Amino acid sequence: MKEFDKMGIEEIVMGIKSQHFKSEEVLQFFIKKCEENIDYNAVIEVFDDCLQKARDIDDKILRGEKVGLLAGIPVAIKDNILCKGRKMSCASKFLQDFVSPYSSTVVEKLEKEDAIIFARTNMDEFAMGGSCENSIYGACKNAHDKTCVSGGSSGGSAVAVALGLCPVAIGTDTGGSIRQPSSFNGVVGIKPTYGTISRYGITAFASSTDQAGPITKSLEDNEYVLKILAGKDKNDGTSIDNDFGARGVKQSYKIGICKELKEKIERLETYYNFKGAIKLLEDKGCEIVEVSVPHIVNSLACYYILTPAEATSNLARFDGVKYTTRSKTAKNVDEVFIKSRSEGFGREVKRRILLGNFVLSSGYFDAYYNKAKKLQTLLKKEFELAFQECDCILTPTTPNEAFEIGGKINDPISMYLEDLFTVPASISGIPAISIPFGKGKRGLPLGLQIMGANRTEKIIYDVAKIIKGGERDARI
Repeated sequence: MKEFDKMGIEEIVMGIKSQHFKSEEVLQFFIKKCEENIDYNAVIEVFDDCLQKARDIDDKILRGEKVGLLAGIPVAIKDNILCKGRKMSCASKFLQDFVSPYSSTVVEKLEKEDAIIFARTNMDEFAMGGSCENSIYGACKNAHDKTCVSGGSSGGSAVAVALGLCPVAIGTDTGGSIRQPSSFNGVVGIKPTYGTISRYGITAFASSTDQAGPITKSLEDNEYVLKILAGKDKNDGTSIDNDFGARGVKQSYKIGICKELKEKIERLETYYNFKGAIKLLEDKGCEIVEVSVPHIVNSLACYYILTPAEATSNLARFDGVKYTTRSKTAKNVDEVFIKSRSEGFGREVKRRILLGNFVLSSGYFDAYYNKAKKLQTLLKKEFELAFQECDCILTPTTPNEAFEIGGKINDPISMYLEDLFTVPASISGIPAISIPFGKGKRGLPLGLQIMGANRTEKIIYDVAKIIKGGERDARI
C-alpha cells in the first residue's frame, strides 16, 4: 500500500487525476490511520458517507470531467466549523446533538475544489483554552508524547496532521489556537491576515479576532490550501481580498527582533534554538534588525480583557431555552437558566464568562474594557511603524515545549502565559505562521513564529522556506 501520509497535497492530487491510484484508496488509507490512532483522541468522528464522495470523484475522472485543485484530498475540520448535515458541537455539552443546517464558506470552498470533508477534530470547548483538555471528548494527546498536551484550542487538528491522519486539517486561531498546537506537535500552521478567510459558518463565540487557517506538514501544502480558502465573501462583511503581498517579495529580507521581548526570550530555556534561527537567517543573507513595538508586552493583558468580554456576550444565548441542551432537573424558568448554564459549560468557559462580566460591569467598563480597546488600536499602529523598518518579525511560537496533561489545568495564569508570543498578532490582525524548528530539553518539537504586515503572507512563507531550507542544509 502506498504511504499517502508521506506525500504532498499536489502529489496526491496529480496521482488521482492521472489514475495512478484512486481517491477511494487514498481516503481508505487515512480512515485506517484514524482508527489505528484513536487513542490520541484527535479525531472525534469520521463521517460514514465520505467514501461515496471519493467514489464520485473517481467516476468524474473516469468520465473525463474536470476536477478541482484538491481532488480526493481528505480534510479534517475543527469541531466549530459548520458542514451541512454533520454534527458540530464545539466540544461542549450544550451543542453535543447539534447538526449543522448549512455549510461554512470554508467547507464550501474546499468542496468546490473536490476535497473530501471526512472527519471532525477535537478542540477546547468553544475554542477557549490552550491545551485541548477542556473538551467533552476528553484531552487530545500530543503526537510525540501521549503524556503531554496537544496545545489548543485546535489541538485535534494539529495532532491529526502530525500523526498523518490527514494531509490537511482546518483550525481556528483566536489568540494562538492554530500556531501554539502546531508548535507543540511539529507542524506548520498559519493565522492569516484578519479577514483573509471568511468566518461565515464558523462558530467563533470566543472572539472577534478568530480566524481560520490550514495546518499541514509542509509549507508548500500550507500555502497551496490558503490560496484556495482566501477571498472576500458576501456573507462576511469583515472578509477581504488578499493577494498575499506577492509583489513585495525580495531576494533577501530584513528580519525584525522586537527589543521589548528580547529579555523575555533570552530567559527561556529554548533561547539557544531561537539564536540558531537568527544565525541561520544571517548565513542565508538576511539582515537582522532591532525593532520596537512598545506595548507588545501588554498584549496578553489586553487579550484577556477583550476576549472574555466578547465571550460573555456571545454565550449569553446559551440558556437552555431555544436550541441548546436543557437541564433535566430544572423545575421553573430561573432554574432552566441557572442549571442549564451550570451543567452545560465547562470550567474554562465559566471562568471566562465570569471575567467578562466583571470587565463589562458598570464600575469597571471604562477602567478595563475601554482601555483594552484603545491599547488594541495603539498596538496596530506600532506594528505598522515596526514593519516600515523590517519585512517580518521573528519570535518563538511558545515559551516552552508541550507540558504534561493536567500540569497547568489548575493554574490558569500559567496556562495563559503560553500565549505570550502568539497573542500580539491576533489582536493586531496581522498574519503569523508557526513552523517547526528544533526540539526542547525533553525532545519535543519547538516552533518559530514569523509575523508580517497585513497581506504579506507571501513574504512570511518565503522567509519560512529560507529557515526550513537552511535547517535541511545544516543536517547534510
